[in-house]
Amino acid sequence: MDNLNVLKKIEQQYENNLPFVLYSYPKKESVNFILQKDNLVYDTGSSFKKYFLFSPFNDKNKNICIPLEKSNYFQTIYLKNNFEANEIKASEHVNDKNGYLKLVEDTIQEIKSNKATKIVVSRKKIVKLKKFDLLKLIERVLNLYPKAFRYVWYHPITGLWCGASPEVLLRTDGDFFKTMALAGTQKHIDNKIIKWNLKEKKEQQVVVDSLLKRLKKITSIVNISDTYNHKAGSLIHLRTDITGTIKRGKIGLKTLMSILHPTPAVCGSPKNYAKTFILENENYEREFYTGYLGSVNEPTNESILFVNLRCMKIENNTVNLYVGCGITKDSNPLKEWEETSHKSQTMLQVISSML
Repeated sequence: MDNLNVLKKIEQQYENNLPFVLYSYPKKESVNFILQKDNLVYDTGSSFKKYFLFSPFNDKNKNICIPLEKSNYFQTIYLKNNFEANEIKASEHVNDKNGYLKLVEDTIQEIKSNKATKIVVSRKKIVKLKKFDLLKLIERVLNLYPKAFRYVWYHPITGLWCGASPEVLLRTDGDFFKTMALAGTQKHIDNKIIKWNLKEKKEQQVVVDSLLKRLKKITSIVNISDTYNHKAGSLIHLRTDITGTIKRGKIGLKTLMSILHPTPAVCGSPKNYAKTFILENENYEREFYTGYLGSVNEPTNESILFVNLRCMKIENNTVNLYVGCGITKDSNPLKEWEETSHKSQTMLQVISSML
């Protein structure tokens, strides 16, 4: 099916309040479309074996899936367009800034009490659109970030979400699994030599150590790559790949996810303490931000799930844009605020033609 016909179907699906997801893997030109035939709510407790999963940050809330057997599936190549990624000037309310600075200061004090080594705190930025255009949204997110996992998701229960995630949460293929530690953030500047300070290096090591500690509960076969620079849009991160094997049938996807999610990159360490602090102090509901999403094939144990980073929720002409930072005892509140502003550029670029 050609691009035009598929996009028309997506528009009809959205107008009829029927669930859908479209997504493209990093460095791939193909786009996958899953269009649910009804508007019912399915979750992973159902008997479906192949589905696209959309899961929230707080695992006490329900995840949602779009089952392949209840949907129409298409794949096509997206039309390439060279969009310029110029910095978008978006106003920030002084109360939002002061509130986030205070949150970071409180988080630093909490960490200095030796109850945690890292806590990730986030904020929601609200942006008003002149007129929302679904097809423009799809075109821009696919073209602007070819190295990311790009998606647009809609369900009447969740609303419309869009993102370009740089982070694999879990990839499984039979007995093999892969995850990554992603932390530290710098703005990418052409021809500039990248140097990481001690705070950023420590933050990355906290993520690596925490993931290894969790994984050792279920496997002794783990391989760790050297840490390297990972470019995501206009940002650079530190990245370490972690791979290993788990005997199929002994550990299911649900157990694996309970061990990995939420990762120290989006929550902190120790996990439960950091998560409780976030839920009690952020003063807003993350919903599906820093949750995870992706395709699941249970019979073959093939799954590719991504952390829901660099994402936004769109309601009519209002955008809720989500950004956060990893806080350690060495954090500087103003620099952390600036980092969240840099991160907001990823989704601001996607909606720039609608501002």
